[in-house]
Amino acid sequence: MALDQSFVGRTYPPTDPYEVGREKIREFAQAVGDDSPAYTDPQAARALGHPDVIAPPTFVFAITFKAAGVVVQDPQLGLDYSRVVHGDQKFAYTRPVRAGDRLTVTSTIEAIKSLAGNDILDVRGEVRDEAGEHVVTAWTKLVARAAEEAGDNR
Repeated sequence: MALDQSFVGRTYPPTDPYEVGREKIREFAQAVGDDSPAYTDPQAARALGHPDVIAPPTFVFAITFKAAGVVVQDPQLGLDYSRVVHGDQKFAYTRPVRAGDRLTVTSTIEAIKSLAGNDILDVRGEVRDEAGEHVVTAWTKLVARAAEEAGDNR
């Protein structure tokens, strides 16, 4: 069953603040194989004009994807998460994420489409710092694969 189009534009409450730590940034940079000193060395980050180490651009995915979980778990939406795969991810930054940031995410359903029996859900996550200033917008595309027909044993 296709997702209800009336959910397009629905905004969910902001998440609790997530405090970005230097160690989390270092671990993430190491996990993605990025050895930029701006991610691990405060002096190197300051030399680039940042007040502390900054996070790699995709670091914020962990925060925004968790926030999108509130959307996909909305029982009124009716999304079967067991059939969901991650389709795409995009980011638009106002400034880098920095160690010490306390970030909140507000998620909005931006689009719902059906294609070949699959439901495609676009969720926009607006990430703001403790002062309410915009840091980054993240777009997450989720695809709920069509259910197999009864008796179809592929």
